[in-house]
Amino acid sequence: MRIIAAYLPQFHPVPENDLWWGKGFTEWTNVGKAKPLFRGHYQPRVPADLGYYDLRLPEVRQEQADLAREYGIEGFCYWHYWFGNGKRLLERPFNEVLASGKPDFPFCLSWANHSWQDKQFSKEGTNRMLLEQKYGGEPDYLEHFYALLPAFKDKRYIRVDNKPLFQLYLPMQFPEVDKFITCWQTEARKNGLEGIHFVGHTHFEEDYEQLIKKGFDAINIVRLYHFYKHKYPLPVRAFMKMKRIWFKHGSVFDYEKVSRFFSDKNDSRDNWYPTIIPNYDHSPRSGRRGNIFINSNPAAFKKHVKAVLETVKDKKKEHRIVFLKSWNEWAEGNYMEPDLKFGRGYLEALKEAITEWR
Repeated sequence: MRIIAAYLPQFHPVPENDLWWGKGFTEWTNVGKAKPLFRGHYQPRVPADLGYYDLRLPEVRQEQADLAREYGIEGFCYWHYWFGNGKRLLERPFNEVLASGKPDFPFCLSWANHSWQDKQFSKEGTNRMLLEQKYGGEPDYLEHFYALLPAFKDKRYIRVDNKPLFQLYLPMQFPEVDKFITCWQTEARKNGLEGIHFVGHTHFEEDYEQLIKKGFDAINIVRLYHFYKHKYPLPVRAFMKMKRIWFKHGSVFDYEKVSRFFSDKNDSRDNWYPTIIPNYDHSPRSGRRGNIFINSNPAAFKKHVKAVLETVKDKKKEHRIVFLKSWNEWAEGNYMEPDLKFGRGYLEALKEAITEWR
């Protein structure tokens, strides 16, 4: 089983965040000041074993890798930010991992190809544009490829069918994604690689056919809100959307009930990579505007993991890929790192599920 955990490299200060949010801002700022919004709401969430770490420290990165390996995670999928014309953000942790050779732990990259707006880190959510995602055509595609070529050639880089795995977060919003893929495949072969294994991240099953036609090798399906269409009629869904937009108020859902819809029989397809999700709570970033899952616990998570693993058991070993959302998205409430309430409970649940599957 190939469990690949999404990894957020946000936990260190950068000049842009200093400018937008104040000196020293990191994701811990929102995590630490979160408040419970109702009785029984689990906030704030406090890290245990690793503490409020700074990803500029190699010791932290090593501890993370050791912990992930111990509990059955194959590698990290680092969020990668490329806004066009060479503009990057939050690249320091991964660049240091690449340059130092440490930790000796597998990795791949997922291009978070979206604009940054203040709605992502602001309870007011004014949609003020902070940094716009741009696509510069072939010259930019080439600059981007050669910036990442040393990573693709690194022995630690996660491969599928001997090709480096590269994910795109919003493939349907990339106007010329087919030309981008063709360009990168050509350059990869020129540089001694067999190609790139492109994975399109999507929340919608109906995107599958289009993504394959555009040149993707597989999709990573994330069914975070698939329970909507199964549990709520259209008028109720419309009311929830109106409440979020007009009244800036999210909704609360029971994890044990909604997690049943995180997986589907389609995940048994060879080029569908499902996602396991320990929890979700966006309120540290967006306050009452954020949707919140409640009643998540290691036992419920283990049940969900076992259901997902069952869908991929008959695939070729190389393609038994399951993405984990996420390793350390603390301000979204989906993380595997130990906290003061559950300790290593979620990690232990994951390891037990993998062991029992074997």
